Amino acid sequence: NGSSASVTMFVSPQPVEATDDAFWDQFWADTATSVQDVFALVPAAEIRAVREESPSNLATLCYKAVEKLVQGAESGCHTEKERQIVLNCCRLLTRILPYIFEDPDWRGFFWSTVPGAGRGGGDEDDENARPLAESLLLAVADLLFCPDFTVQSHRRSTVDTAEDIHSIDSCEYIWEAGVGFAHSPQPNYIHDLNRTELLKLLLTCFSEAMYLPPSSDSSNANPWVQFFCSAENRHALPLFTSLLNVVCAYDPVGYGIPYNHLLFSDYREPLVEEAAQVLIVTLDYDSSTSSSPTVDGTTTGTAMDDVDPPGPDNLFVNYLSRIHREEDFQFILKGVARLLSNPLLQTYLPNSAKKIQFHQELLVLFWKLCDFNKKFLFFVLKSSDVLDILVPILYFLNDARADQSRVGLMHIGVFILLLLSGERNFGVRLNKPYSVRVPMDIPVFTGTHADLLIIVFHKIITSGHQRLQPLFDCLLTIVVNVSPYLKSLSMVAANKLLHLLEAFSTTWFLFSAVQNHHLVFFLLEVFNNIIQYQFDGNSNLVYAVIRKRNVFHQLANLPTDSQAIQKGLQRKKKTPEPISRTNSQDGVSMEGSRPAAPAEPGTLKTSLVATPGIDKLTEKSQVSEDGTMRSLEPESSQTPPEGNPPSAVSDGEPWSGEASHPRRDRRRLSSASSSGQWTPTSDWVMSWKSKLPLQTIMRLLQVLVPQVEKICIDKGLTDESEILKFLQHGTLVGLLPVPHPILIRKYQANSGTAMWFRTYMWGVIYLRNVDPPIWYDTDVKLFEIQRV
Repeated sequence: NGSSASVTMFVSPQPVEATDDAFWDQFWADTATSVQDVFALVPAAEIRAVREESPSNLATLCYKAVEKLVQGAESGCHTEKERQIVLNCCRLLTRILPYIFEDPDWRGFFWSTVPGAGRGGGDEDDENARPLAESLLLAVADLLFCPDFTVQSHRRSTVDTAEDIHSIDSCEYIWEAGVGFAHSPQPNYIHDLNRTELLKLLLTCFSEAMYLPPSSDSSNANPWVQFFCSAENRHALPLFTSLLNVVCAYDPVGYGIPYNHLLFSDYREPLVEEAAQVLIVTLDYDSSTSSSPTVDGTTTGTAMDDVDPPGPDNLFVNYLSRIHREEDFQFILKGVARLLSNPLLQTYLPNSAKKIQFHQELLVLFWKLCDFNKKFLFFVLKSSDVLDILVPILYFLNDARADQSRVGLMHIGVFILLLLSGERNFGVRLNKPYSVRVPMDIPVFTGTHADLLIIVFHKIITSGHQRLQPLFDCLLTIVVNVSPYLKSLSMVAANKLLHLLEAFSTTWFLFSAVQNHHLVFFLLEVFNNIIQYQFDGNSNLVYAVIRKRNVFHQLANLPTDSQAIQKGLQRKKKTPEPISRTNSQDGVSMEGSRPAAPAEPGTLKTSLVATPGIDKLTEKSQVSEDGTMRSLEPESSQTPPEGNPPSAVSDGEPWSGEASHPRRDRRRLSSASSSGQWTPTSDWVMSWKSKLPLQTIMRLLQVLVPQVEKICIDKGLTDESEILKFLQHGTLVGLLPVPHPILIRKYQANSGTAMWFRTYMWGVIYLRNVDPPIWYDTDVKLFEIQRV
């Protein structure tokens, strides 16, 4: 085969002239190769050897391959031979680019203009002055709308009158019906395969980001993405629309017939995966540092209005933020929900549909949609369709909870729920009864989607992987945010909440890390919200509080002397479990469910940067009587007075009302790692114990416990149902303290989460591209690759 011979000659230190076409053509002239062949024929060691020993040959090869793509884009690829050359150049560049990126000396190569290389000494016109990267990106964009190569030709004609690629309006060649395009072209698997190869090259171009270490400076935008998503790319709009529509229109079932995927190979799926990955990478944009895309209600007419609002320069982000038609939102939401639910479908109709593997990319896409387009977020929450997103997310969270290689998936699922929980409508929607019976490894219950959420969160906290501890704050913040709207919790969910309080309020847990008491504050806030705002209808929770009243009394009488603190910590040594699993009354798991499994040994995973603490991740808003929210001033401006050692109270403390305490540094310490650095003191315990919001619950117990005890004595009752009936008809009107204002902690964009998303997203893309393994064994810097 030509290529293998030429690679060896190519390593020779002898530079080969750029004009020696006979030599260079053997790289792309082969007829039947696939991208896998190119990876096999061009080993990593060879590429590195050329890079070190014959740099001019590598430079010429890259230049010539780009030149071939540019020529193909110019000519419109009308012959089979031209198409073959374009595809082979694509494959070769996909193979070589990661080795260019891993070497800092080469990284700027594609952004330089190549002086006189292969231009045969002709005059330097302006076009030639383009950096190689720009020529490459523009050629790929043109080729993605090339009639009879990647899109259906609109003319039935011979080669002579074929469409001129420069005069076609690519908006008429959008790949799939959906947002802003009504016509669904005839599926053509050859076109799908060609698009997939070009998108693979595009993704490889964008992957330069993997070779730079994570930095908090979000201004270092990816130059490849920046140029490709700029006005320089005349296909930006039709390409954005094509990628979005191809993903959202995909139905893995195969034309509605179960088991159909077993009958024919699905050429669309690789394209959909590639499209989803390219889409999320182009949308990697830190909205916290920029003026966020403005969305006002005035646009009419087209899918994305033609007037230019002062949005971001990244046109993909701009277009995404300006989608506004209801039918477009419906199309996107239905598509994402259908694909996210696909793995669940597998559980009760095994093999009925092709099981998709790109749910993590879909979750990132859904996050971007909600983050950049507030109208989409409100649309999602306007109907109970949001539950079609919630249930799959809870399924993934529950399924991945014990698997350390899926910690990233756990985070993005929780982040999405945190974002949704900042809106009142989400809490209201959770009251819908849960009837879908997806087999999940959780206790059987009858109730609402709120019950499902609480039961899954309890499962994550009590039996998840220890690396999930940083997420506990987030999980409980979500429960706090929805709690004022929960009309009726089931007995199973009520018991779970009390079991969490019981576990978090043991002395050893409270005293063993500086921020553990926050979890108790969050849970007390949940109980207070439900008692104050949803007392009627929540007799199950009230009953559970009465049954476990000793937990509240113990908290109120928490010892603060140093001897008792030491004794509390001694207890911890005997109980190494982070949270006791006892008296959690788990009962039988749902039929057909499998327990959450840990990662298989040897599984690859990528490292993630730390996420900001809950105080950085959210800002507090107060809900007023009419349901509107106003942001509360953060207390960050205050600094500790000179000479006072900062106490361990942080401004992430879950209570409202006092702006007096200074902002403190908040260290994320698990109970294990904290022993050497920090010891609890009496003053520290007293500083937060005095703020425990116990008044409402104590008043409730004071009023109801004697009444319940009297009924039991009078009627000789031991039966729960009678007591519950009494509690259902009871009232505490006028007996409780004045209701506190509802506090919501809304997610706020920040550069910490932007960086987290970047490392997570590229880690997913790295691990998912194994055939061919585009980035394996190259020196990536954005994350580490680890084996479980």
